[in-house]
Amino acid sequence: MGSWAYFDPEYETLSIRINPPQVSVDNSSCKECTLVKVDSMNKPGILLEVVQILTDLDLIITKAYISSDGGWFMDVFHVTDQQGQKISDSRTIEHIEKALGPKGHTSGILKTSPGKRVGVNSMGDYTAIELIGRDRPGLLSEISAVLANLHINVVAAEVWTHNRRIACVLYVNDDTTNRAVDDESRLAAMEEQLKNLLRGCGNDDNAGHTSVSLGSTHVDRRLHQLLFSDRDYEGTFAATEPDSPLVPKVTIDRCEEKDYSVVTVRCKDRPKLMFDIVCTLTDLQYVVFHATISSDGPYASQEYYIRHMDGCTLETEGEKEKVIKCLEAAIRRRISEGLSLELCAKDRVGLLSEVTRVLRENGLSVTRAGVTTVGEQAMNIFYVSDASGKPVDGKTIEELRKEIGHTMRLNVKKAPTNTKALEASGWAKTSFFFGSLLEKFLT
Repeated sequence: MGSWAYFDPEYETLSIRINPPQVSVDNSSCKECTLVKVDSMNKPGILLEVVQILTDLDLIITKAYISSDGGWFMDVFHVTDQQGQKISDSRTIEHIEKALGPKGHTSGILKTSPGKRVGVNSMGDYTAIELIGRDRPGLLSEISAVLANLHINVVAAEVWTHNRRIACVLYVNDDTTNRAVDDESRLAAMEEQLKNLLRGCGNDDNAGHTSVSLGSTHVDRRLHQLLFSDRDYEGTFAATEPDSPLVPKVTIDRCEEKDYSVVTVRCKDRPKLMFDIVCTLTDLQYVVFHATISSDGPYASQEYYIRHMDGCTLETEGEKEKVIKCLEAAIRRRISEGLSLELCAKDRVGLLSEVTRVLRENGLSVTRAGVTTVGEQAMNIFYVSDASGKPVDGKTIEELRKEIGHTMRLNVKKAPTNTKALEASGWAKTSFFFGSLLEKFLT
């Protein structure tokens, strides 16, 4: 009989233990922002993990310099808080150092921040539901009504719509036990009813699908993956005019000297823009070797030097066209025109159903939504537009205030669409905390 050579499982992490990552949070080198510097062994996916940690803390990346040729990874990020100020909170700085430092390092891959991992600490057990399908007015209202009728409480949710498709990740629990829904017959009934709703959007079973799990997931990345798998990047994008400042411009060139493909993105700056781009390149199996990110007023310019994981550059026009379409879609998924409605109320079963019903009855369509619960308080944000495509008028807003204003706090904001208004309003700085991270910073 032959025998295999002994392989020490610790060998795989030997290099990272000999050369642990070095993290520096520098508030003295720059007057306008905080510098976060990361030096580490280079591993697949490490850039996405670092960007994910920073964006989960709702930090704004104004500039970044990435270099990961060879076996070493060196990044410098210029970051601010949501108000454009340096990071002064000691808890935030400590979290960055721990998450990116040696103790936050496992198997050569940086751990993710808990910011988007809903329900791990603050919400107890939960069941995660994923839905993807064709969008139509009132669909979110119908989904939440099904859950309310089954006495299932929506603890947190994130909803994106793009190019007439909808993707949702909802975290739910039983309304009496506040635990995960684990009854098989009840889960089957819920899944079947939700599938029927999605089938109602089309004439075939492929119109949409649902899935149920008891695990946690990084919500934003999962939504990107769901819409990508649904091929939302194909076809003609709806709504935004071609010359709008919100339309991203993506080009791909060739760096002959170093044999890279160079992806250049120019668009309106906004929170999490770098995350959306790096996430998409990673899921498309491309490796970022160098990158330069900068913001000039309301606009962002980002340049990535990439190769496919097999070492090849983008050679054919078909490859280039797909990458361009996928990046444009990834950027546009988080763009919301029209109004944003921020609501705060005491949490209860059926709250989401009630709110979305009122929006539907007033002729409003939800284009994006974030739902979270902190203690007994539900904190929701809805980006809405008129279902007929017209601007939302003041009369509709007053009707909303009359119907729901007496039971919850309602704040209405307009998302400006022209460059000057975008810059003056600070719209690019808006954000919404999600899940356990919000509770951490409120306590």
